[in-house]
Amino acid sequence: MKKNRAVTNTRISTDILLLIIYVIMCLIIFALTIITSGQNKFLTPNNITNVIRQTSINGVIAIGMTVVVITGGIDLSVGSVVGLSGVLVAKFMAQSNMGILPAILVAALVSTLIGVLNGIIIFDGKVPAFIATLGMMTAVRGLIMLVTSARMVSGLPRAFTDFAQATFLGLPALFYIWLIIMLVTAFILKYTTFGRHLYAIGSNIESARLSGINVRLTTYGAYIYCSFLCAIAGIMMASRLGNGVPTGGQGYETDAIASAVIGGASLSGAEGTVLGTVIGALIMQTFRNGGNLLRINPHLMEIVIGLLIIGAVLIDKRTKK
Repeated sequence: MKKNRAVTNTRISTDILLLIIYVIMCLIIFALTIITSGQNKFLTPNNITNVIRQTSINGVIAIGMTVVVITGGIDLSVGSVVGLSGVLVAKFMAQSNMGILPAILVAALVSTLIGVLNGIIIFDGKVPAFIATLGMMTAVRGLIMLVTSARMVSGLPRAFTDFAQATFLGLPALFYIWLIIMLVTAFILKYTTFGRHLYAIGSNIESARLSGINVRLTTYGAYIYCSFLCAIAGIMMASRLGNGVPTGGQGYETDAIASAVIGGASLSGAEGTVLGTVIGALIMQTFRNGGNLLRINPHLMEIVIGLLIIGAVLIDKRTKK
């Protein structure tokens, strides 16, 4: 009991530290935009709304990644699943005359099947998660190009595209989807048997097996849930862009991993929370937004993000030692 309380207190203090870092980062970006342009470009209603809108999509993917990382795995196919879901929902609505809701359900179902394949290849095929999902990332991206002939899918219903631009109580509609996923996933991780099994597998898979945990179903569940959330994110992205974009989702796996790791998830497994990942996603997207406002070379931004990931992993390793 005392150990659990100590872990909880450590987690709370880490999340508070992340919040402080995020606030300081926002203040620095705000000050720099004032200094460089002579006007406030950062803390404006339009910019804040745009940051939240984009973070909502990346944040959903990051939560899915966190679930997989907790088991000690990784999913590099998340960006491709996002792209597949986005083009499928667009094709179903624009070219198959399918209604909005049926198109969303079918696109989400088909894209979620990628998670099933990942689980089978990783658990039953004994292929390392990195290699399995790397191969799946490439295969699914090729499937997207084949399905779309590498062309953008346009002609989506106005009601579908308007949703991403809508606001409610001053916040983008996409944020509320992210909020629901936050709450549901946090509940799963903290209060369900499946959630406890995810942490147990990430801690020691052999001990989990010996204690009676169904490692196969739990592994399947982690990758299926991750793909399902990526499918939702792809539909959100299609609504925001107003088209099915064949290159959509490329590179999203980097931001998802960075958000999870910066938020306190350990690539060794058994650690990670929804709150930490949410803060990590906000840090990542605000950092990118600040770089754009300050006109920093995007290639330099990628270098910094890569170093952030490495630094977060090194800190995690050092802390565990």
